[in-house]
Amino acid sequence: MTNKDLVEDIPVKELIRSAAEARKKAYAPYSGYMVGAAVLTNELRIYTGCNIENASYTPSICAERTAISKAVSEGRRGFKAIAIVGSPKGELISQYSFPCGVCRQVMREFADPESFIVIVARGEQDYKLFRLSELLPESFGPDNLR
Repeated sequence: MTNKDLVEDIPVKELIRSAAEARKKAYAPYSGYMVGAAVLTNELRIYTGCNIENASYTPSICAERTAISKAVSEGRRGFKAIAIVGSPKGELISQYSFPCGVCRQVMREFADPESFIVIVARGEQDYKLFRLSELLPESFGPDNLR
């Protein structure tokens, strides 16, 4: 399957732009690493989030989980894709920022791992696409508990 097949109905560039805008709002005084994410619901709505750090570290939340939490708090329960951008504060987006393990598991809670697309980007023309199942193989999810 080609990259084009993976994203036929996903507005990749719009998601990347939205994630880059969200990154500008990141609160990262400790790591200095600013991340933005934009998640696309099954209804084709976009919700954004940024990372929000905390002095005691544990309450910190990643951009991906912020975006998903915002969508879930608005009643959305199914997702098609997420775009993630990040790099150190003060730098242009210069590296691919992959979701941490906790974020991958949260994505798995609300998305089909075979069809959910994770977009890691350095720009609108420079991105990589993955199915969640590639980033979280042999995952455990809600269907395991049914």
